[in-house]
Amino acid sequence: MSAIISQFFILSPRGDKIIDKDYRFDIIRTTDEIFFRKYKFWDPTAPNGGSSTSTDRRRLGGVTYEAPPFFNVEGVNYTYVKRNNLLFVLTTRHNCSPSLLVEILQRVTKLLKDYLAVLNEDSLRKNFTLVYEILDEVIDFGYIQETSTEKLRPYIFNEPIAVENVVVAKPVSSGGWTSKLGIPGMSGPRTKNQTASNMSVAEKSEKNEIFVDVLEKLNAVFAAGGRVLSCVVDGQIVMKSFLAGSPALKLALNEDLLVGKENKRGYSTTYLDDCNFHECVNYDSFETERLLQFHPPDGEFSVMNYRVTSTEFTLPFKVEPYVETISPYKVEVTLRIRADFPARVHAVNTSAKFPVPKNATNVTVEFGVGALGQTYEYDQTGKMVTWNIKKFDGATEHMMKTRVSLSSPASGNLKKEIGPITMTFEIPNHGVTGVAIRFLKIEERSKSYNPSRWVRNITQANSYTCRVV
Repeated sequence: MSAIISQFFILSPRGDKIIDKDYRFDIIRTTDEIFFRKYKFWDPTAPNGGSSTSTDRRRLGGVTYEAPPFFNVEGVNYTYVKRNNLLFVLTTRHNCSPSLLVEILQRVTKLLKDYLAVLNEDSLRKNFTLVYEILDEVIDFGYIQETSTEKLRPYIFNEPIAVENVVVAKPVSSGGWTSKLGIPGMSGPRTKNQTASNMSVAEKSEKNEIFVDVLEKLNAVFAAGGRVLSCVVDGQIVMKSFLAGSPALKLALNEDLLVGKENKRGYSTTYLDDCNFHECVNYDSFETERLLQFHPPDGEFSVMNYRVTSTEFTLPFKVEPYVETISPYKVEVTLRIRADFPARVHAVNTSAKFPVPKNATNVTVEFGVGALGQTYEYDQTGKMVTWNIKKFDGATEHMMKTRVSLSSPASGNLKKEIGPITMTFEIPNHGVTGVAIRFLKIEERSKSYNPSRWVRNITQANSYTCRVV
């Protein structure tokens, strides 16, 4: 990596500096204050983003804009990512690739999570000595040295301090790590209610365990009638290893998997546009047997990344919006969402949000029959309605009617001011593309060596949008 980094700092949601590392001393020390002011009050109409005042915000219609991940202020380039409400920031005076700087920040956050187990303000403050030791090894005089958890372990000597009273969400029956590979050592309950996935790589686990996620993030755009205009799935096979001795693993995917659009044939085959693998993976047998062999590094890493561009598979939700003008000063938006995935699974943390006209003065909402665990929020400043559904069962449909009162008569362009509708959701134990793990074998060290293997499929919305017109 060729990037010259001047400073790295971590800010709390309040703008407090938690971690501060200056590698080159070529930039003023108050960059954290400059950054947070720009981040908090970003004004897209001002030069270099500016800092909006209350007068500026009124001029912008009361809307608060989010700062872009890269911006320049007085010759200093700022790059940041946000994780768990914490801001991880890099500064440099040099003309570095923005995507490279974001990649560095993502690797550093992953590295810190591997060592601290829980990445939040409390864990950073309690382990600041360990964090500074890691940063000293990762970056030297502004140049990246190493970001691999496994390769850094011999050089890290501080032990992590456990964060007390950390609440770890208990997995529900359809969302936990599921044992479904059908190989020895995989029998047991459908979920494993424990905190192993939040352990630090520096801690020695009493149990040999390995966790595997087949994670698929959907990017889809629908027309108002429900027709799919575009769909891209970004998939990952993510592994988190707590195995003693780093044994050899064999991971096999479904045999009907084909890579490359030119190989499409038949109707029951799973297609990938392209894929790539982690540097530790030996994929010599992938073309013929769909088999991957590797020694897993400690902590979390992505075994394989893949991408699918298609409108042929069934997407999890169908969105049907309908806008009706009741009177010149009132409009009704009816939103129906149908779950097109099996009834045995359900989506969690589902939400649908859409903007209403700028002259809206009041909003009232009516839910459909059986609306348990459903709420709504209305942001008067941003003119945004959000519908929250805590648990969305498969093969069911929900409806919400939103009546919007207007301060002036509705115009002919009313529908253009409503929408698009954006959904977020997560569906455990469900995949869209058909990518599946056929088996996971671990090298046997002895007869008593019987580590646990836990696998789950997760489908998430990355950008799931339905147009109203």
